[in-house]
Amino acid sequence: LMPHMDLDKRRGKGGKVHKVMGEYKRGELHSGSKHGPLVTSKEQAVAIAMSESGQAKKKRSKGKRRY
Repeated sequence: LMPHMDLDKRRGKGGKVHKVMGEYKRGELHSGSKHGPLVTSKEQAVAIAMSESGQAKKKRSKGKRRY
């Protein structure tokens, strides 16, 4: 492992999810900014974790688009 790399970068996308879910478990996860309301549901915490790690972006097929 490279000591100069950030821990999240070494873990990849799973590290970011782990970090966000840890914040939720400790009651420190806010929705929006650090001054926003605390996240109360696990589903919302998972959605924030996936969004921050970039795993929430899905590629859409060309046949399913609406204009």
